[in-house]
Amino acid sequence: MPTYLIGDVQGCHGALTRLLNHISFSPSRDTVYLLGDLINRGPESVEVLRYCMELGDVIKPLLGNHDLHLLASAYGVRKPGKRDTLQSILNAPDRAALLHWISQQPLARSIQNPQGQRLLMVHAGVLPQWSLEETLQLADEVHQQIKGEALPQFLMHMYGNLPNHWDNSFTGSDRNRVIVNALTRIRFCTAQGAMDFESSEAADAAPAGLMPWFGCPDRKTAQDIVAFGHWSTLGLVNRPNLMALDTGCVWGGCLSAMEIGADFSERQLHQIHCEQAQKPG
Repeated sequence: MPTYLIGDVQGCHGALTRLLNHISFSPSRDTVYLLGDLINRGPESVEVLRYCMELGDVIKPLLGNHDLHLLASAYGVRKPGKRDTLQSILNAPDRAALLHWISQQPLARSIQNPQGQRLLMVHAGVLPQWSLEETLQLADEVHQQIKGEALPQFLMHMYGNLPNHWDNSFTGSDRNRVIVNALTRIRFCTAQGAMDFESSEAADAAPAGLMPWFGCPDRKTAQDIVAFGHWSTLGLVNRPNLMALDTGCVWGGCLSAMEIGADFSERQLHQIHCEQAQKPG
């Protein structure tokens, strides 16, 4: 029963189906985890959602910042931007079903191998103060609001860069915002985990005083395996305890799937090249 982790699809339905055909994907045998940003910027956002919904539980997505942006746009909290490609969903006759489905997806997932090692999946990253279990608990804390009647109120207070650090005493919208920003937006932070949202360069171009979130000393998830997307300028990373799988499909790069064995150490990378669907800038 092969398991695949796939990076940011971002509305590139053609690329997703070509990649699944390339790996001979079988819904009766395989499981696919999508690491967030299923939609937006690419030309076929509504097709991606419908395709994933039809496949049922063999496709296991998690929420990225673009997926949350869709919900915010649908509820009138944010207007779609000039570069967004959300109208096919917002104008769809099955809009309500599509929005409900995306709102039911979690912000983090985890699986365990027979040796007891855990693999944590998030869209962007994890703060150094959080263990794997704490990350899952905090992700679920927020998701309980996203998937229920509190969603409109939650979205009204979701946006903002502050607070930019974690404090367990935070409550309400401050607490929610830090959790969402860490799981769906973080790239760089200080050694203490104060997040920066101005920089999106490659990891080796970190601004002064900042480092990639996964480079923080004493990060509590350092002994776990963490897989994420979000950071296309970082490119592919395949280390024993770290997998970065956003390889810039929507920007004319690749869509990547990492096939992982039962013990997580056996891995095989599958990639297909993508036509550029949106220009940077």
